Amino acid sequence: MTAQQNPASQAATAKVADAVEGSWVNTHAPEWAVAYLQLSRLDRPIGSWLLLLPCWWGLFLASAQSGEFGLRDMWIFGGCAIGAILMRGAGCTWNDITDRKLDASVARTRSRPLPSGRLTTLNAYFWLLAQLVVAFLILVSFNRLAIALGVLSLLPVAFYPFAKRFTWWPQVFLGIAFNWGALLAWAAHGESLTLAPALLYLGGIMWTLFYDTIYAHQDRTDDELVGIKSTARLFGDATPRWLHGFGLCATALLAAAVATALVSHASLAVLIAALLGVAGFAAHLLFQAIRLDINDPASCLSAFRSNRNAGLALAVFLALAAALSAMQSG
Repeated sequence: MTAQQNPASQAATAKVADAVEGSWVNTHAPEWAVAYLQLSRLDRPIGSWLLLLPCWWGLFLASAQSGEFGLRDMWIFGGCAIGAILMRGAGCTWNDITDRKLDASVARTRSRPLPSGRLTTLNAYFWLLAQLVVAFLILVSFNRLAIALGVLSLLPVAFYPFAKRFTWWPQVFLGIAFNWGALLAWAAHGESLTLAPALLYLGGIMWTLFYDTIYAHQDRTDDELVGIKSTARLFGDATPRWLHGFGLCATALLAAAVATALVSHASLAVLIAALLGVAGFAAHLLFQAIRLDINDPASCLSAFRSNRNAGLALAVFLALAAALSAMQSG
């Protein structure tokens, strides 16, 4: 009997409902690893991008302010990328452990490894620990303030899965966790925290409210049946107005972060480059909000995934600002 014909093999490599079509996890990963990689959402890489991009924002803005970008910063850049994949995987593993019974009641999530029975809870705990250990080894290569912030980030990560059980605003708690890297990467570069990274962090939280409200609209009907709270259910048909508000707040806070960091510390060219990134970010959010159909799950998923490009637009221009600042300082 071939693997294609074997029911056990089919179960081990089952595709999760909202995975990226043709994901390498389902097409090239070893059969024994597929369920673990799905548990870490490596077949849905958008979450890793959304966790990583605020890290790069913090690093590049700090570098644009200081006029320095050396080998240590190159390691921070790469370490944040690896760490984001690991910590997003650990967070999703923890989320699926705590939500395994709820996930079995929701159409989009019942195909995940735990509710579908392809992995046991004990398997998931061991996988969670493995990811955390490797992420910690990367973290301890940074300075002491960054290490302390990294350890502290475990609190919102651990708490987030429970938020949707008692508040209509679980997206706020996701934003607190997902944008922590803006503070950590800034601290890793400069060994301090100021108003600028705090504003960057708050802007990222508003961005998370924007994109995760869109994401939550996919499950609005099922969430109502099982009692899961979300901003999508709270806002209902008024969601487009709220999205415009979140986008405006995110843009204002990010612009304030750039101005606070650079007005007194960098040239006009550096400031303009960074602000162009904020403008590109804002234009992308506006484009999403205009095109979005909150009653079409496919439209919601497409808009949600496109936020990688919104965040990348800002990261690229902040990197340009950092490069200009370093050249002028050199």
